[in-house]
Amino acid sequence: MSESIVMTTPTNGTAPSTRLTPVAPTPLVESEVVARAQRRSFPAEYKRRILQEADRCSQLGQVGALLRREGLYSSHLTTWRRQREQGELGSRQRGQPPADPAIQEGVRLRRENERLRKRLAQAEAIIEVQKKLSNLLGLASEALPKGDNR
Repeated sequence: MSESIVMTTPTNGTAPSTRLTPVAPTPLVESEVVARAQRRSFPAEYKRRILQEADRCSQLGQVGALLRREGLYSSHLTTWRRQREQGELGSRQRGQPPADPAIQEGVRLRRENERLRKRLAQAEAIIEVQKKLSNLLGLASEALPKGDNR
């Protein structure tokens, strides 16, 4: 139990006195904040229902009341109406569309070609260094017979 100093002023006009009064510790409150934010997603049927309700609103402030009740923003309605007009309401999924197999194969071949070009350049550099070293050490290429291609 913790204690704190409390200043009290007597009602009779005398000097204030200090005394220790026990203070109950505050209980730990479970936080409602989630550790990681998560994007809200709305099913197509929910979007259609909300759009129908918004379209039926005829008086001033009814759409705002609908949005507050559902916890939505006006931009939701704008986006959903545009999707409805284009026939895409509920049909689109997030993320990249699956790639065409021919495109994937082309990308794979380009990567492999680039990898092999780098290996070839490295091998040619090693052979060039070996030639220079052989010339510096006086080891001529005549050591190998001309007909031997090993």
